Amino acid sequence: MSEVLKRVVVLVSGGGTNLQSLIDKVHKNSCEIVAVFSDNPKAYGLERAKNAGIYSEAISYRSFEDEKDFFAELYSKLDGLDPDLIVLAGFLKILTPEFYSRFENKIMNIHPSLIPSFCGKGFYGIRVHQAVLEYGAKISGVTVHFADDGADTGPIILQRSVIVEDSDTPESLQAKILVHEHEILPQAVELFCKDKLYMEGRRVKIRQ
Repeated sequence: MSEVLKRVVVLVSGGGTNLQSLIDKVHKNSCEIVAVFSDNPKAYGLERAKNAGIYSEAISYRSFEDEKDFFAELYSKLDGLDPDLIVLAGFLKILTPEFYSRFENKIMNIHPSLIPSFCGKGFYGIRVHQAVLEYGAKISGVTVHFADDGADTGPIILQRSVIVEDSDTPESLQAKILVHEHEILPQAVELFCKDKLYMEGRRVKIRQ
């Protein structure tokens, strides 16, 4: 009997390069990406999903007068799919506490710094790398973590570091870190889908 793959839903807001890494490395292998949703109808991540034969849909944040209605629509879509894991791959909307209670320990996020440094409210995209350089940090990197109802405060799953060079710009640092994002996000998803992750307190450990 063939193994039943875990069901993964990915949320994106932009270009979706991390989504592409999941499609290339784990989709139909260690998991099945059953849907991709975006709050931005122009997000290229939707096109990436379409090209891979994955259901995709835009739930435009701007089309709802009340934020609660936007999240109610998103919740209804997710509930209908019964996902084992939800991956936030560059999804820029701040999720509600209800979201985390509905999908407790089923939400994974990626952040372009070594949490707990350069993270939290207002730290996203190129702003993170600008802050790293302005502070004079010598090391930065990327973190994959379980999301909770705080801003980048959930338990850390995997991290990867990079050296910050004197010649780095925010754009060059972003490009260096993105290479590692595309490696460790699929790795973390695969570990989850193969039941290799377990918790001791807030520490995420990996079964051998």
